[in-house]
Amino acid sequence: MRTTKRFTLRVNGASHEVEGEARTPLLFFLRNDLSLNSPKFGCGLGECGACTVLVDGQPARACALPVRLAEGRDIVTLEGLGSVEAPHPLQQAFIDAQAAQCGYCISGMVMAAKAFLDARPDPSEAEVREALRHNLCRCGTHVEIVRAVLLAAERRRRDMAAP
Repeated sequence: MRTTKRFTLRVNGASHEVEGEARTPLLFFLRNDLSLNSPKFGCGLGECGACTVLVDGQPARACALPVRLAEGRDIVTLEGLGSVEAPHPLQQAFIDAQAAQCGYCISGMVMAAKAFLDARPDPSEAEVREALRHNLCRCGTHVEIVRAVLLAAERRRRDMAAP
């Protein structure tokens, strides 16, 4: 017998009540209940990274994370970083580097890159490649994606050095 329960999710700074089975992946609540369409369903196994969100500042695969384990934690999706009018600096770097082709992987790439740059603000190209190696881009724009992450890091360094 399946039982449903109410869960309180803290997503992009706001609290939301959802109802479902404890083992249901967080991704389904984000997309279906909260209408947050940036995390994508790719493989459903946590392998491709299209569903990557930040949970307590760390990248997490929303397709493989049961909602019961997300309750009470700080969840951030791409929608929580910036907007069309005021993109986050990392989002702006992805735009400037033209790092999206079809766009399916980009949300997961940006979220993984955000966590990485927060932990390692001055990375080498090899470190960026290593950090994003578990996020797949089927269009092959990895070169532009790496360029975007390095651009964001460079701009951050420049902004921090400015008086």
